[in-house]
Amino acid sequence: MRHDNGGDLLVTVLRELGIDTVFGIVSVHNLPLVEAVDRDLRFVPVRHEASAVNAADAYGRARGTLGCALTSTGTGAGNAAGSLIESLSAGSSVLHITGQVESEFLGSGRGFIHETKDQLGMLTAVSAYAASVPDASQAGRILREAARSALAAPGGPASVEWPIDLQYAPQTDEPAATAPTVTAPAPSEGELAAAGALLASARRPLIWAGGGAATSRVELTRLLEATGAGLLTSNSGRGAVPEDHEQVIGNFATTPAVRALLADADVLLTIGTHFRSNETADYTLELPGEHIQIDVDAAALGRVYPVAHPLHGEAAGTLSALLPHAGTAEPGWTDRVAAVRTEVRAILHAGIGPQAAICDAIRAALPREAVVARDVTIPSSSWGNRLLEMYDPRDNVFPRGGGIGQGLGMGIGAALARPGAPTVVLAGDGGLAVHLGELLTLAQERPRLTLIVFNDGGYGVLRNMQDRYSERRSGVDLVTPDFELLARACGLPYARISAEEHAGPVLSAAVASEGPTLVEVDLGALGPMKTPFTPPVRIPGQ
Repeated sequence: MRHDNGGDLLVTVLRELGIDTVFGIVSVHNLPLVEAVDRDLRFVPVRHEASAVNAADAYGRARGTLGCALTSTGTGAGNAAGSLIESLSAGSSVLHITGQVESEFLGSGRGFIHETKDQLGMLTAVSAYAASVPDASQAGRILREAARSALAAPGGPASVEWPIDLQYAPQTDEPAATAPTVTAPAPSEGELAAAGALLASARRPLIWAGGGAATSRVELTRLLEATGAGLLTSNSGRGAVPEDHEQVIGNFATTPAVRALLADADVLLTIGTHFRSNETADYTLELPGEHIQIDVDAAALGRVYPVAHPLHGEAAGTLSALLPHAGTAEPGWTDRVAAVRTEVRAILHAGIGPQAAICDAIRAALPREAVVARDVTIPSSSWGNRLLEMYDPRDNVFPRGGGIGQGLGMGIGAALARPGAPTVVLAGDGGLAVHLGELLTLAQERPRLTLIVFNDGGYGVLRNMQDRYSERRSGVDLVTPDFELLARACGLPYARISAEEHAGPVLSAAVASEGPTLVEVDLGALGPMKTPFTPPVRIPGQ
């Protein structure tokens, strides 16, 4: 098959992949690609390359598929690197296509515009896959290979650099007649039998679901109910079983009540979790010794905690194979799980003080199918990642690598992926300032998105750390814009919450809107939490 240029080829490949929206910034070094996408699909002109990758990342997460970002070469590709690290950390599926200087000048070091030293090496360091298009006959193969890599477990971004002369050139492409099959790993019968025997003996079982459990919702729910176990989750595993299920304790593993439950459990089954430091109290959380671990990534088995029965396999099939072995919990265990579930939520709800009204109002305003995108900010880290119920993993969008400032870009990507459902973004004033220009993208594209900005005049998490551990503050108190004037300048509707009684009416109206709304939460007026939130990290010597 022949295409007039690389842009036409790219559109063909994206259509094969089911991608209808691409995020990026136009440049002299990607112009044929942008022009074709804008003509035949939807091109969203974000204001920063990092946001292009964040938006593509969340587009893929919200759909359970692949997202695509287009950036320029050199500085443009470098700007995208931080968000590629987020995608790599999360194992999310992103196809990142960046321009490159003309083929004859590659590696010349003569200072050709947008040229940088070893761009492919940089992309290799922050991507699960990286390749350069060497000629106009191989671009289609490389694009498809990159997409397969991004979608294959354990996932991550795939970056393709494409010299501009080869973008303009006519393309020859011979797509494969059938898509290549990918054989999912599976444990042996002996491994399953041994793990099944332990599971059958469990009288006080617990299950821990990470992001790898997202595609096994039916199988996980069946096993949970068959065993009477309690379900803990990482932040990434939230919604694998809807969080209003009475056996779902959720992302509360380090609380005293759940630590006590873990101490009394006789078997723990974990599925697709990395046991991140912030979810295990810097790895001080103690787990039961009788540990069955399922992961599609063989390197993850036993990497953080000892495992008695490592099962290298994809979650759905492995859980189905274990289901016939499910024993029943002892009398009273499932009731205790439900009591702990209630206890940890009640304690957190009381501890966040007036912010509980915001949490309650968000959940009341949202339909069951809605995306909640969260930046790294106190409301997200304290209650948004735990108390605000999730019913589907695709609704749970947040920067898993912990980088600040990515929430709005992610929210825009998720909202455009799921236009039939509302999206809410939780951001702090400090994080929003990192990519303030994306307010203009929000105004231009006008998705059904409510941006809730929690304004405390700076970096509240680090301010609380310094107030607790230091004698002075450094770099945490920031100038904050007048958000009402800022919204007006961008053509965005604005509302303000300064008291608990404002939360319900303001958020109900914003979520019901068919377009974007900026809602400012004035934390100074609303009032403080009962206990200042500090991140779950250790300070050496403290």
